[in-house]
Amino acid sequence: MKVHRIFTAMVLISASAGSAASAADLQQPFIIPEAKPAVSDGWTFAVSPYFWGAGISGDVGQFGLPAVHLESDFGDILKDLDFGFMAVGEARYDRFSIFGDVIYTKVSSGASTPLGIVAERVDATSETFAGLVGAGYAVFQDGPSNIDVVAGARVWHASTEISFSGGLLGGVSAKDSATWVDAMAGVRGRYFLTDNLYLSAWALVGAGQADLDWDLAAGIGYQFNDRISAVAGYRALGVDYSNDGFVFDVVQQGPILGLVVRF
Repeated sequence: MKVHRIFTAMVLISASAGSAASAADLQQPFIIPEAKPAVSDGWTFAVSPYFWGAGISGDVGQFGLPAVHLESDFGDILKDLDFGFMAVGEARYDRFSIFGDVIYTKVSSGASTPLGIVAERVDATSETFAGLVGAGYAVFQDGPSNIDVVAGARVWHASTEISFSGGLLGGVSAKDSATWVDAMAGVRGRYFLTDNLYLSAWALVGAGQADLDWDLAAGIGYQFNDRISAVAGYRALGVDYSNDGFVFDVVQQGPILGLVVRF
């Protein structure tokens, strides 16, 4: 009888243990997995060609002549625009980044002279190049959002060529140009409002061979997927350079629209 009781107790204990094990097996899929540290994705890259509908205002002086004041909206410039290219590129690793910004425009215009004695026609071609290269460090980083402090240099080149046709000066042409470099520093970044919608901005200021060089922009972007985004906003860029009679003291500003490709 005693042996029977011991055997019965062992059976009950085994059954209870089996039930507990089965319950544990049923609950296991709902246990929250242990958090693991994020794994670095290494280098990431982004390229953003953009359109900038900028007008220009300021003072320009070339060929040893006194500076003249310019006021042209984008519509005026577009009529004479031969070619324009604008793009931003970035390489990022963790909190570190390297970036560049290129702006190139070529504008041509011409007009006939009233009498045609000195020249029957005058044609002018102007080219402007601004290339910025810099490096940054993220002082704030939260997922895809970041704010970087940045430093770099911008290279400027501006030139104008005037040519005469007909009259006493027919076949005569002249060109005046200048190239200069400015050190730049500031902040740039983007902040996600939702999983897809984000704010993007930068603010840079500097000087060097120019007395003042600055660049401000702000926009709103939408990320369609991990690779493609679109950004719309407003940008203003100014530079004050003068040397040996060459004056380029202008502000360019207007709406900006860009496409961002990440890989």
